[in-house]
Amino acid sequence: MANIQSAKKRARQAISRNVLKSSQRASVRTAIKNVEDAIESKDVKIATEQFISTQKLIDKMANKKVLSKNSAARQKSRLNKGIKLLK
Repeated sequence: MANIQSAKKRARQAISRNVLKSSQRASVRTAIKNVEDAIESKDVKIATEQFISTQKLIDKMANKKVLSKNSAARQKSRLNKGIKLLK
């Protein structure tokens, strides 16, 4: 346990940030799974609509440092590749 006041505060902040980022990461994963399910069902229209909303969500989380920029780019690229293979 931290002894210095600033270290105690940093520990509190880390806990609260981790809770927030965990839920944000979970929402991104859920959105990605929704797009992947639409791709598996071979429904181009639904997959494209889901991808657009998921892409916005991934970009927001990358800007908030919930995801790294490279991870966000990789995920978007893989989803987009899956949709293009359907067409």
